[in-house]
Amino acid sequence: MFTGIIESVGSLRKIERRGDDIRLSVASGKLDLSDVRLGDSIATHGVCLTVVACMNDGYVADISAETVSLTGFSHYQVGDKVNLEKAVTPTTRLGGHMVSGHVDGVARVDDRQYRGKAIEFWLTAPAHLARYIAHKGSITIDGVSLTVNEVSGNRFRLTIVPHTAGETTLVDLKMGDTVNIEVDLIARHLERLMNYDSDKPDVPESTVTMDLLARSGFLR
Repeated sequence: MFTGIIESVGSLRKIERRGDDIRLSVASGKLDLSDVRLGDSIATHGVCLTVVACMNDGYVADISAETVSLTGFSHYQVGDKVNLEKAVTPTTRLGGHMVSGHVDGVARVDDRQYRGKAIEFWLTAPAHLARYIAHKGSITIDGVSLTVNEVSGNRFRLTIVPHTAGETTLVDLKMGDTVNIEVDLIARHLERLMNYDSDKPDVPESTVTMDLLARSGFLR
């Protein structure tokens, strides 16, 4: 589990193709690896990767074909910058939102404009993910926890404040770029819960209704 608060910007040191899979070597930048052990998880551009080798200044991880197909890793090149965050601990401040590191797909940057000192982006998400993106809801972009400020169909607007821009790779995004996105995991599980009885007719019907969600403050 992660929070989407980026700890370091690293870079891709080596990309080794292994059939449909990838073995990745990452230079970790200022990320403190002193407490990282084999098998630990590090979110790399929003993707939860398991450390299979660790050095003082980086780590190695394997990326499965499934992950490659849902993320931008098939297009990344040696030297590309990546946002990094270690998995949370029981004492970690949850400054962002609950992030699993299980990327749902990629979105395209349609527009970039400055508004004051902040950068505003419009992005287009895959149609099948748009229903999980809500006004003032949370979304993860290349591992960064952000608030959705406007939604129009499957397009959504983000505002990147100067601090976030300076501490992540988002400052380098330009029109036409693609980013890894993870939608709010509560929305995904809530949808599954509401539809579970239709998938499994022998399971008792769910007591979660639209009226219950509205009365509980989940719907407006």
